[in-house]
Amino acid sequence: MKPLLTALFLLLLLSGNRPQAPATAWIRINQLGYLPQGSKVAVWCSKGTGTVASWELVNVASGEVVERGPAGKAFGAYGPFAQTYRLNFSRCTRPGSYVLRAGGAVSPAFRIGDDVYRGTADFCLRYMRQQRTGFNPFLNDSCHTRDGYTLYGSEDGLPDSTYVDVVGGWHDASDYLQYSTTSANATAHLLLAWRDFPQVFADEKSANGLPGANGVADVLDEARWGLDWLLKMHPRAGWMFNQIADDRDHISMRMPGLDSQYGRGHERPVYFVNGQPQQRGKFLNNTTGTTSTAAKFASAFALGSLLYRNTDTAYSALLYQKTNSAYAFAHRRLGATQTASVKAPYIYAEDNWTDDLELATALLYRLEGARSPAANRRQALFLPYRQLPRYALSLARREPVTPWLGADTAHHYQWYPFINLGHRELALQLPEGPRDTLLQYYRDGIERVWSKARRNAFFRGVPFIWCSNNLTVSFAIQCLWYRQLSGDAQYEELEQANLDWLFGCNPWGTSMVYGLPAWGDTPVDPHSAFTYIKKFPIDGGLVDGPVYTSIFNSLIGLKLYRPDAYAAFQSDLAVYHDDYGDYSTNEPTMGGTASLIYLLAAMEARQPPKK
Repeated sequence: MKPLLTALFLLLLLSGNRPQAPATAWIRINQLGYLPQGSKVAVWCSKGTGTVASWELVNVASGEVVERGPAGKAFGAYGPFAQTYRLNFSRCTRPGSYVLRAGGAVSPAFRIGDDVYRGTADFCLRYMRQQRTGFNPFLNDSCHTRDGYTLYGSEDGLPDSTYVDVVGGWHDASDYLQYSTTSANATAHLLLAWRDFPQVFADEKSANGLPGANGVADVLDEARWGLDWLLKMHPRAGWMFNQIADDRDHISMRMPGLDSQYGRGHERPVYFVNGQPQQRGKFLNNTTGTTSTAAKFASAFALGSLLYRNTDTAYSALLYQKTNSAYAFAHRRLGATQTASVKAPYIYAEDNWTDDLELATALLYRLEGARSPAANRRQALFLPYRQLPRYALSLARREPVTPWLGADTAHHYQWYPFINLGHRELALQLPEGPRDTLLQYYRDGIERVWSKARRNAFFRGVPFIWCSNNLTVSFAIQCLWYRQLSGDAQYEELEQANLDWLFGCNPWGTSMVYGLPAWGDTPVDPHSAFTYIKKFPIDGGLVDGPVYTSIFNSLIGLKLYRPDAYAAFQSDLAVYHDDYGDYSTNEPTMGGTASLIYLLAAMEARQPPKK
């Protein structure tokens, strides 16, 4: 196992300098630490079947036991462990550095403090900047400057192989594909993070990502990078593009800008959103319409127009125009747009769209409401302004609960973006009756997950499907929004458990974010050309996360290149490998990282302001 920061003098004290047998019990904690007034739980886990009666909280500096408590009920077996307990020390609020000890195990050192999340959202922005295409500030160089040539746009007067300038945006993951659906959702999350928690973000970078403050928070600079690319991907009312490149990208790992596998020099294909099935090797994807992608465009544009209306009126007006054209495009063919693949069977197989249209409608209603009374009387897609909430509620009723919540499995990105963002945006604008209905939808989804999570010590109710960490972040956000909007804190421990999972309170005892915390056990060998070829850090990148062992065994081309550092903690249930060869569990994603930035900003906002 990779080294963990521990209180060595305490371990020596416990061992009496005697040779130690291999560990059979461990205490998993959130390596970032815990807020004084927040939920604080660690998980004791053992390969044996012994029981634990109590825990002790030990001050690292003094070696003194500052608190004791009962271990509570035994949760039994989970994954590689035969016995598990939840050690709840929430009553301990005094700031400091501590370890927990119980049942012959000692935790890594951790902190309780108001500032444990300070700077974490900005830290994850490092990964977003590193994913930029066009000019890349991390490399101080440009890549993918010849994107690209069109496919599937002929029916709209855009013949195949027409050159269009769509340079910009972010690489989706460790490959260099670019997807509108994930980029629009990421842009929206960055804009929401700035709107909801502006106080937590710093200004240390210029708009192009290079060092130097420019009077704009770095998160807003990054969101505008996304908006500018989306404008290129929706260049006129009747045209919208779904993705740049396809799985031919996977022919080799290389640094960005070295693509030549598409037969057009350095140009890459640009797929049109046409609402019809498109290439998937010898198959076709299951696209049914334009709505899911176009509505995400409309939502990002609407948020941008709202946030820039007092600082850049011309840009706000352009985004307002694009909001309406994207909203119209969403109604062109009602249904979901999936991504296209040429060689492999793996795509983003999105099947839902009413949630995206609900969010777009709620934000269009907010955007129109922010304009003059005369403008409020305009028609929005044949709907009067005041009918927009009713339309959004009708969409909410069509998918009250995101279908994966409480389920054991789902297809890859089948229910993207993993939770219904529209319920919250609509609830913020509606009176008590319909607002309560929307909150009940959130609660019903949480209850479905809770019915599974309550059975194990990690409170794990998220299925181990591909990108399970992204689902974990989104579910924690749904819990957060429900708690904030309803005032009902009964799921706060479940909310925190999902965040704790991401930073080490999981069977493997590792953070799922590269380099965070700097002193912790975090990924060091992710599936990334930056680290594999150049040994560059990919600070702040959220990796995919554990998958069912059955999924791992079924995927194409997986190979571990090093002895498994977590071999003792793999199981028939799920696996996680910190190994370059495992793209299923250890590849960072831009979209998941953007959602995590929102969640970490929310946690930092709970802390007192910096003095």
